[in-house]
Amino acid sequence: MFHKAIFFVFLFGFFSASAQQNDSIAKIDSTSNHLKFNYKQLIIPSVLIGYGVIGIGNDQLLSFNRQIRAEVKEDIDEKITIDDFSQYAPAVSVYALNAFGVKGKNNMRDRSVILVTSYAIMATTVLSLKSIVHEERPDGSSNNSFPSGHTATAFMDAEFLWQEYKDKSIWYGIAGYAVATGTGLFRIYNNRHWLTDVAAGAGIGILSTKIAYWINPYITKKLFKSSENKSTSMIMPFYNGKQYGLGFAKVF
Repeated sequence: MFHKAIFFVFLFGFFSASAQQNDSIAKIDSTSNHLKFNYKQLIIPSVLIGYGVIGIGNDQLLSFNRQIRAEVKEDIDEKITIDDFSQYAPAVSVYALNAFGVKGKNNMRDRSVILVTSYAIMATTVLSLKSIVHEERPDGSSNNSFPSGHTATAFMDAEFLWQEYKDKSIWYGIAGYAVATGTGLFRIYNNRHWLTDVAAGAGIGILSTKIAYWINPYITKKLFKSSENKSTSMIMPFYNGKQYGLGFAKVF
């Protein structure tokens, strides 16, 4: 049964990555680096979120979740905590590529603002749903399983990597989505989340980044009127599955 979960999560990642490759879906303003809104961009994240939300009260999907957990508990003895780190890999890659001279779509300030905005939207959504739904984790450790924060972060970062570097090569985005998909799989593998949690987290992550790109022109215009050579300070919330906190970033 666990192999079916692997298939579904890889399917989620495949369709997410494939959807990004259609230029008619992701239109770019010819006079700027901003992603223009198109309702078709909502299809993939909506399907993922919808699957997760429906799964909360659907007997068939709940049964499927429990079957996956039973196989995980039976066949897997040792947990692998790579998902605690892999969730951040796509976003780190954006800055690493830039440091090695591979320029992305936006400059340092704009991409950092977009990433912070994405994280704020994602974290607010995930933490709000966790406090409302109170779904028990597969391992019974707590009642904040839905949705998966690790998966949401990973897919948020994968979409961020895709948007910044898809004009260089689609393989950057595909690699980011592969890592995000692996993160979701490890959340199931480690018996920390149900399949529905992972699906919803993936949708929330993708949508959070898209929203951040859509509203970035407004944020830049209204909140960052200073010249490019002046620095900007930002506070970014984070949640790693156990602790909450705030990170400080200064962009020059």
